[in-house]
Amino acid sequence: MALLSLFLLGLLVIASLAAPYIAPFDPEAVDLSNRAKPPFWADGADPNFILGTDMLGRDVLAWLLYGGRISLFVGFTSVAVAGLAGTMLGLLAGYYQGVVDNVIMRLVDIQLSFPVMLLAVSVLAVLGSGLTNIILVLGIVGWATYVRVVRAETMTLRAQEFVEAATATGVRPYRIILRHIVPNLVASVIVIASFSVGTNILAESALSFLGLGTEPTVPSWGRMLATGKEHLYRAPWLAIFPGLTLLLTVLSINIVGDWLRDYLDPRMNS
Repeated sequence: MALLSLFLLGLLVIASLAAPYIAPFDPEAVDLSNRAKPPFWADGADPNFILGTDMLGRDVLAWLLYGGRISLFVGFTSVAVAGLAGTMLGLLAGYYQGVVDNVIMRLVDIQLSFPVMLLAVSVLAVLGSGLTNIILVLGIVGWATYVRVVRAETMTLRAQEFVEAATATGVRPYRIILRHIVPNLVASVIVIASFSVGTNILAESALSFLGLGTEPTVPSWGRMLATGKEHLYRAPWLAIFPGLTLLLTVLSINIVGDWLRDYLDPRMNS
């Protein structure tokens, strides 16, 4: 299943990058003369639009592929923001402990006390919608998980003999962290990140579905679902295709995440 999931993800990435060649239509171009065209196998279909068109005559396949670019970019970039911030703070809390640890962990407790989507919606209501703001918001709501895991493992590693020996010989803390602690944390961070990508893709779609994500003219799976909901009986393909694409993408990412956890975590292997 992991190989099949990797294949599907790779296919999605390639198709999204090759969107201008696979679906040579401007995803933002409105053509009311071709509105609500069904997929190629249905009566009244236009062979130029393989998956049909929406209520504004925009090609559904083009929106899926260009929307894939947005979803994957948001998913991976927001995870990078959260992972970098959370790992750095977790290292500081776990290595220095004391006051530094107390301050950072109280911030983590405060952040985790808010429901994720409620916090994301509240911050976006202040900052406004847009791709950059979505990435920042998803990074803000996701950093706490990294802090907890990295802090716990850093505290365990700090008590190991090789770290104590380096400390006793006068090695500076930042060198100990970079040379002895960080390499032993990479596997755990990768596992967390692999699951977070799928979660953030879903979150971006949910925010776009609520009208708080990307701008209305920017292709997004969430906006496609929101539009499809309004025309579910007349044009069901407008909701079915983005829904299936989102399902397969997140499912594939989670399966790959399971495989990475089993492969990188010695406790799972044993």
